[in-house]
Amino acid sequence: MSDVIRVGLIRCDTHGLWYGPMMAPHDPLVFQRPKPNVDDPNNAYSWQSGGIHMLFYAHYGYPTTMTVPYVGGFEITKLWDIDRDAAQQAKAVFHGVPEVCDSPEQCSDDVDLVFIADCNFDGADHVELATPGLEKGIPTYVDKPFADTVANCRKMVDLAKNHGAPIFSASILRFEPAWEQFRDRLPEIGEVNFATFSGYGTHPAGLVHTVSVTQLMFGAGISTVQVMETPKQTAVWLDYDDNPRAPKKGVMIHTEMGNRPFTGLAGSVYGSFTDINKLVLGDRQYPWGTAEIIRKIRRMVETRTTPSELDDMIEAIAVVAAFRESSSNGQPVKVSNYLE
Repeated sequence: MSDVIRVGLIRCDTHGLWYGPMMAPHDPLVFQRPKPNVDDPNNAYSWQSGGIHMLFYAHYGYPTTMTVPYVGGFEITKLWDIDRDAAQQAKAVFHGVPEVCDSPEQCSDDVDLVFIADCNFDGADHVELATPGLEKGIPTYVDKPFADTVANCRKMVDLAKNHGAPIFSASILRFEPAWEQFRDRLPEIGEVNFATFSGYGTHPAGLVHTVSVTQLMFGAGISTVQVMETPKQTAVWLDYDDNPRAPKKGVMIHTEMGNRPFTGLAGSVYGSFTDINKLVLGDRQYPWGTAEIIRKIRRMVETRTTPSELDDMIEAIAVVAAFRESSSNGQPVKVSNYLE
């Protein structure tokens, strides 16, 4: 492997073009306007309308000056998307370097890393997309959610182990520095009694983010999930068994918040001395968590070692599974039922 990590990017959606420009050389002006009519109703993804450029290049008078962390050390050499037009536009963003592949399988040929992007889906196709690269021993990053079931997570982990290929998956929010700073304030509040988070709905692509924030704040080991639903709100209560770091009264995720600041995620923690509150205005902060994941991916490729935090993502998928069961029967569900 050369000093530059060659990447096969599977799916040129909004996450593919979120991570890619922080990993690899790209043309910021093409990224800003990938086609003459950025408002074309046939655009498959929001980045095709310049939606990510405006966050990554926030000085409007300097559209080529990046205002978020650029990690580098990668080059996108192959890419695929079911929408070939989006793939061709992504090719132009990356200076015309990548080969547009006819199938996702081709993205694992002659690369050092397979990157499977997923902004809005449930991970049901991730085993299929990851298998060719893992069978070749290629380090693989699988975007959140890792898979649609814990069983499919295990399939990929076992496949990776059998072929000596490291594998990783994470939510950006699991490594978001602003939430790490929030967590570091917990000693101020005395006994940690209760916490609430606003959520991104109940679809796995959104719920896994809020579960990951909970893990960042209070650690892994979520034991119980109970769903409470009304016509206007779905609340998800998470509990820990005897974890001294976690709130004694649990964590409540409110998934339906109405109109919000741009991708805003709010949280509050209530203690015996005082409370702390935080509002992260979403996508404007999330490049910093993204950069940390990219650094972990780079270390994974260099050391050929799976990051330990993959276990947190598998637990998050188990929490989502327990959410589905509790939503259907209204009863508390043990997360361990899906991890055994």
